Order: sequence, then C-alpha cells, then structure tokens
Amino acid sequence: MATLPPASTGPADAGVQSSTTPNGAWHVTTRKLPILKSEPIDKLSDEIGIPIPEMIFGDNFVSIAHLPTGWTIHFNARDGLDRVSKTEEGMLQVAVADVWKKTREGQQEEVKQVVKPFDWSYSTDYKGTTEKGKSGNDWVESSQEKDPIRTDLLSKPDPILFFDAVDLYEDELGDNGIGLLSVKVRVMPERLLLLSRFFLRLDGVVLRMRDTRVYIENSTNKVIRQYTAKEEKYEVVQNQLKAQRQNATEAMRDPNRVAPFLRLLEDRTEVFEVG
Repeated sequence: MATLPPASTGPADAGVQSSTTPNGAWHVTTRKLPILKSEPIDKLSDEIGIPIPEMIFGDNFVSIAHLPTGWTIHFNARDGLDRVSKTEEGMLQVAVADVWKKTREGQQEEVKQVVKPFDWSYSTDYKGTTEKGKSGNDWVESSQEKDPIRTDLLSKPDPILFFDAVDLYEDELGDNGIGLLSVKVRVMPERLLLLSRFFLRLDGVVLRMRDTRVYIENSTNKVIRQYTAKEEKYEVVQNQLKAQRQNATEAMRDPNRVAPFLRLLEDRTEVFEVG
C-alpha cells in the first residue's frame, strides 16, 4: 500500500490541492507531480513484480477522507498497478505483445534476465484503497436500484467548489494504442463525485473501460461505490462509428465517445457506512 500524507496536508506542499466540504465532514486532497525518475521506477517495478508503464506518476494521488472517523479512500499508481494480472491468464494474446516485450528488455536490467508473463496492457480492476480509521464497518454489496448514484442531482448547475484531474499511469503499448489510469474528482455544496477510469485502446484488437465511481451526499455518512467494466472488439466499434458517419480514428481516442458502443461485462455497487 502506498504511503500518503494525512488529510490535513495543505496546498503549500508541492503539487497538493485540497478542499473540505461546507459541513466540515469530508476532505478531498489531490497531488500532481512529474513522472518518476529511474531509481524509484526500478524500486516500484521490483515491488510489484512487473515492468513499469512508460509514464508513471507514482507520487500522484486522490484522497477522500471522512474527518470525524479518519475513514479514507484513496487512489494511487502503485496500488492500481498491483491489481494488474501477473499471470498469462490475464494477457492479451496478440502478435504485438512479443514486439512490446522485446522493446522493454533494453530498458530495465531485471527484464533482460526474465520477462515475466503479465497483462502488458496494464488493465486494472482497481477500486481504490480503503483505510477504515475509527469505522468498524466494511463495504456491503448493494445495487443501483437501492443505492443509486444520483446523476440527476449531479447534473444540476450547482457551484463546483473544487475540481481536479490526476493521471496515475499511461503507456502507449509500443505505439499500438494507449492504456491510461486517471482520476477526476469534483466537490459541490451538497455532494461529491470521484471517477477513476482505466481506458484501453489496443489498435485493431480491443477497446476496454473500467470505471470506479465514488459518490457521497455530504450530509450523510454513506459512501456509494460503483464499479463497471465494459469492452468491445476494435473492429466492431470502428464499424459502428463509421455507420454513424463519425470519424472513427478520432472518436476512438475519446473514452466518452466510445463508451456507448462497449458491452457491459460487470456492474457492481457497494456501500460503506462510515458512522
């Protein structure tokens, strides 16, 4: 688990921004710093057991803390990468995988010795890292019918008190597409929403999206987390975009434009009562 500064860390620290909800219950902290240098990259690669993506923002994070209890959910690159499959079972079996591996053999000494099988697309099902604080509860399975993320309230023109977008890692997959894990968070007077998204575009093969939404009504002690996984073959999406006379090459670089064309593979809602 990554070590993060406490929720009280202020904006005077490098790359850090923070905001507390008007009722004083929830505190959001973000940090954005440059990509890691070679020494911490090698250390992180050894810890996780796989080669590191081309651009890893290992010092970046987004954190939501419940101040009365110390309960926290945070998103960081190290924990996200640790959820990448480290076995052949999770690998995308395509021809460019071997080419990609060979390009990486010259970058890190440990990879020269043995290229471990792993999901080289860096697909992750990371849903955030939870620290309970004084709360003795656990995540409980629920549903969007019982505990919905109120998109109707989120679409209201309420003032945005705080917003930030933070990249955690990115890889161009040997110039064959992109794998990107990023987080956006916004705080409004009565609610807040976090979206962690892994987006994969592997040219000629697949489009994949894995979203984690964390939704909180500021006046409550309830945290709603929804995880969705979507996927579709590259050619299928390409043909559907062309049928709608859209520029397929341009559209497939935008996760929001391709999302409607992806098949839903998993939809899971959980609730945490922090009080």
